Amino acid sequence: MFLPSYIKLYESGKLEERIKLLNDILACCTLCPRNCKVNRLKGEKGYCKSDSNVTLSSYFAHFGEEKELVGKNGSGTIFFTNCNLGCVYCQNYEISQLGYGKAVSIEELANIMLYLQKSGCHNINLVTPTHYTPQIVHALKYAIEDGLTLPIVYNCSGYESVKTLSLLKGIIDIYMPDFKYGLVECGKKYSNAPDYFEVCKMAIKEMYNQVGNLMVDRLGIAYRGLIVRHLVLPNNLESSKKIIEFIAKEISIDCYVNIMSQYRPLFKSNKFIEIARRITLIEFDEVINYAKSLGLHRGFYNN
Repeated sequence: MFLPSYIKLYESGKLEERIKLLNDILACCTLCPRNCKVNRLKGEKGYCKSDSNVTLSSYFAHFGEEKELVGKNGSGTIFFTNCNLGCVYCQNYEISQLGYGKAVSIEELANIMLYLQKSGCHNINLVTPTHYTPQIVHALKYAIEDGLTLPIVYNCSGYESVKTLSLLKGIIDIYMPDFKYGLVECGKKYSNAPDYFEVCKMAIKEMYNQVGNLMVDRLGIAYRGLIVRHLVLPNNLESSKKIIEFIAKEISIDCYVNIMSQYRPLFKSNKFIEIARRITLIEFDEVINYAKSLGLHRGFYNN
């Protein structure tokens, strides 16, 4: 039976150390590359609009994720409120940018994890967890003590601090970052993050070094590894190809890459004429074929 790496970390006493190190960051927050340096422990809020309280919008068994996460009983998904990125086309903008959600305690968050496990879910899928990393790890400790044994999925935007990720080594079993942009101007224009490509490359390298390529059990359910998601944007094929090339040449041709076609022009996307439409089949096929030409072969066949 597979046991998540966080069990060993907890038993060694090192999980407590990580909780303290992560919580200390909240006093001068540098959890993400924004480096706002606000004191969230005193109620101050930075770019992500979050203080020390955890806010989430929903939790449930999700059947719309990758098949390796969903299996028979679903992925135990927890949607956290707010975000450190802020994309102009975000499909969950009510949660990520308008702040819809409910505050929960650390103990309540632990109980939610346990509820999802009791419901038969195959993993705990943390959606947009970056700005709540210290609180999540704290809740994980309580959940472990009450019997949590599911893999943890870190489902993020890709705009991550390597320093923070290093504190998650041995805690996260499956990293699932978005890889949104391969060009500086795209990151700047659509997410107010001109450094996105460089930051995301370093973050994904760190994730891959921690967990490697995706591994599944005899039933095809993922228990460890890296899943990279890339949403193809209209009129942005050069950006997509930069991302695909990086993964194939600097990560692994065996990397699981979910190349997605479901872009919709939501939220503020109508202010940017080049992304104010759905992508075409021709655009999508060009990205898929480019990935194949570089040897990538896992993930994008799920579309």
